[in-house]
Amino acid sequence: MAIASIQVSETPLVLYALRRADDALILGHRLSEWCGHAPMLEEDMALANMGLDLLGQARELYSYAARVEGRGNDEDKFAYLRDVRQYRNLLLLEQPNGDFARTMMRQFFYAGFADLYWRAMVRSCDTTLAAIAAKSEKESAYHLRHSSEWVVRLGDGTGESHRRAQAAIDELWAYTGEMFHVDEGERALIDAGIAVDPATLHAQWFKTVSGIVSEATLVLPKNDWMQAGGRSGRHSEHLGHLLSELQSMQRTFPGVTW
Repeated sequence: MAIASIQVSETPLVLYALRRADDALILGHRLSEWCGHAPMLEEDMALANMGLDLLGQARELYSYAARVEGRGNDEDKFAYLRDVRQYRNLLLLEQPNGDFARTMMRQFFYAGFADLYWRAMVRSCDTTLAAIAAKSEKESAYHLRHSSEWVVRLGDGTGESHRRAQAAIDELWAYTGEMFHVDEGERALIDAGIAVDPATLHAQWFKTVSGIVSEATLVLPKNDWMQAGGRSGRHSEHLGHLLSELQSMQRTFPGVTW
């Protein structure tokens, strides 16, 4: 018999940790879908390793959320036993892989933000989050470098690779604005010195992104309308399909261990 979803006490700090953990888990799962399907063996290994980096971040953040919440939940319950509306990841990260150019552009947009975010979070007055940030920043720096190199290679490559890279930008750009949104609860954590105000990162993120995109002979859309909803639990249809695969074993055989 399938197991019911857990209940979560979403205090501002618990919710903050869950949002970042969900980002890492969902993107890590998307990258894992490339295992055995990447265009070359070295890239197969690189995508798998980046996915493992993200999974490690998710585990640390879920464990921290469980300690803060203090209701008997743990990293496995947060990952496998919540309904789709309880997930608070960015909409950008649940978007399907598509072709290789689309995967790399999604990775590039997010890594450009994550690199700045984790570097800033090292100064958090929350010692646990600061320690997670110190480890995650080293990983995100590599993720940004790797994806940046691919964006340039694809954009300034063949006519076909250029077309696909530009199509990926055009499709994903509207999801990037959500990275810089905050709500009232998160604002309180920012004021307390626990969280980072993502708005302060936007100028540097845009400078990095626009510079790489220009080097790749690509262009950013002029439209500044942005999608939102993931942080409040309103997702695209893609997340439900992803979770049905991610959670199937635990939902069908509750408590199973390897």
